[in-house]
Amino acid sequence: MGLLPPGFFLRVRVLSRLFRRLFLEFLQQAFDDGQLHFFSSFHPLQDPSAFSAYLAPLRQAEWVVYAKPPFAGPKPVLDYVGRYTHRVAIANNRLLDIEDGQVQFRYKDYRHDNQQKVMTLAADEFIRRFLLRVLPNGFQRIRYYGFLGNRYRQEKLQRCPRLLGMTSADQTTPAIEPAKD
Repeated sequence: MGLLPPGFFLRVRVLSRLFRRLFLEFLQQAFDDGQLHFFSSFHPLQDPSAFSAYLAPLRQAEWVVYAKPPFAGPKPVLDYVGRYTHRVAIANNRLLDIEDGQVQFRYKDYRHDNQQKVMTLAADEFIRRFLLRVLPNGFQRIRYYGFLGNRYRQEKLQRCPRLLGMTSADQTTPAIEPAKD
């Protein structure tokens, strides 16, 4: 436990409770607005009293927010998230064929050396997956400005570590001093 900074567990507990409260509030709001639909064995949860009874134990349970630095550093995380924040879900040039209720498209297999592969899905499954990436009402795609704006972005990003007092952009997280008992 000596590797964790002082107050680490207190911060995690506070963050966990905040996340629990916000998550359950938004879930309740979605239910109240009729945005949740329950099927099969969950169908009885459509009743407001059943839904409240289902959530009651979750309000009392201790939630754990598991947060730690990414193994490979922040760059791969930003690369991953970046693929979904400012582009459409699939570009037209990746669609190869749409015929007989099937959609065939090209994708990059990141688990196998970024190989280009072809996948065929039933049209309804393709549409379902596509719609999972459509932003909800009121959300906007990210538009960059300031030091992330297109013009001179690379130069400005290279300058950030110097301004933050870091020796290089590849610097890893500094070692954390053990907590004093």
